[in-house]
Amino acid sequence: MNKPISTSGESLEHGRSIVFRGGIVLTMDNAHRIVKDCDVLVVGGEIREVGPGLEAPVDALEIDARGGIIMPGMIDTHRHMWQTAMRAYGADWTLSQYFVWYYLEYGKNFRPQDVFAGNLLSAIEAVDAGVTTSVDWSHGLQTSDYADAAVDALESVPARFVLGYGNIQRAPWEWTADKEFLDFYNRRIHGKGDMLGFQIAFDVVAGPEFPERAAFEVARELGVSVTTHAGVLGANGDDSVRLMHENGFMNPETVLVHCSTLSHDSYHRISASGSSVSVSTESEQSAGQGYPSSWMLRQFDIPISISQDTSVWWSADLFTAMRTTLGADRSRQHFEAHRKGETVTQLDLRSEDVIDWATRGGSKALGLDGKIGSIEVGKRADIVLLKNDESPVMFPIVNPYGHVAMQAQRADVHTVVVDGNILKHEHRLIGIDLAQARRAVEETVSHLEGTLGEEAWHAGMHPALAPKSIIDNPYKYVD
Repeated sequence: MNKPISTSGESLEHGRSIVFRGGIVLTMDNAHRIVKDCDVLVVGGEIREVGPGLEAPVDALEIDARGGIIMPGMIDTHRHMWQTAMRAYGADWTLSQYFVWYYLEYGKNFRPQDVFAGNLLSAIEAVDAGVTTSVDWSHGLQTSDYADAAVDALESVPARFVLGYGNIQRAPWEWTADKEFLDFYNRRIHGKGDMLGFQIAFDVVAGPEFPERAAFEVARELGVSVTTHAGVLGANGDDSVRLMHENGFMNPETVLVHCSTLSHDSYHRISASGSSVSVSTESEQSAGQGYPSSWMLRQFDIPISISQDTSVWWSADLFTAMRTTLGADRSRQHFEAHRKGETVTQLDLRSEDVIDWATRGGSKALGLDGKIGSIEVGKRADIVLLKNDESPVMFPIVNPYGHVAMQAQRADVHTVVVDGNILKHEHRLIGIDLAQARRAVEETVSHLEGTLGEEAWHAGMHPALAPKSIIDNPYKYVD
């Protein structure tokens, strides 16, 4: 196999030292330092030095970062990657329609190879958009064969992943008790390190008897964390949070998702436990879990990370996630002020905050903050360079935080480095077989469309709209 090379003929093989030259560095360290005209040196997969005019090994790959922004790789803490082969199929769904399609009707028609196809495409598009760590909230794993397929896809893309093992077709206290689940963990996950982490993914919905206790206990025995949807209107609310908290199953490793419709008591419980919340604003404002929760979480000092949820509906990049989160949070601040007849004169949320949630927020939620999430000496080199000399949007860079949160987009991702290895450079994916993903996804779409039949396939994609209601107008048009 030929070694990957840049357009200038430079070798991009894994393990090579790298030095970024002359960029604007958003360190996302505790002080949120911005360093202009700065170099970043990567040696042995580690950030060795950060500063101007660095000396680099003679064989280091030099990347001209002038006119660009160097930032930590983004971290998505909740992405249903297996659904990616159905991209945009549910663009006009409500949450109820999503539940019916995947949980009750057609989700069971997915085969292991379909989970592989979705995961593979999702992993590639995450890297393409500068997301270096993704939590695969994989609740389509009907058997361990499905889980093997999910991991096969993740391991074929050399980025950083966390498998959130779930199965929406069975109760969590059932499938976590299966020998095949424990065998899978020992066979495919145990000892893999932070390039392939593990969570158990399920929701607490069964009632006051709290049968999910058994699944939490399995997680505790394995020493892994639990990720769970919570505060989803009509699905799981205050009782779910109370049961987890009162039974001692919420801690700083627990990642709750959404948390949009909860009482103050629940937010207090989450805050007291040290648990964090993954906010999926595109999802919450469109599907109907409740109003995007960051505006409320901030009031209770609850740690926040950001996620994309699923591209069966929405975009697959965290630029959009940051932008929509910032907009929804600020919109709520204005709305609450206007209800009182007041005007907002000072915003509560800054652009740099949502960038922090998309980087450090994710690393803290996943217990990886000592290794990734910021550009600091000694951390693993998960780095993104935003630079696009062909785009009128990439200059001038007056406010780097504002530029990333409000202006940047996938097309501006010039270079992506994960664990010191280049996976994208000069806007091209490196060493990644996109053609394989295309073939796998096309076969999955063909299988599902054929299994459902033309009528059901079309009906699922185009649900009925609510009757249109126009308010009666007392004024009449006159010529």
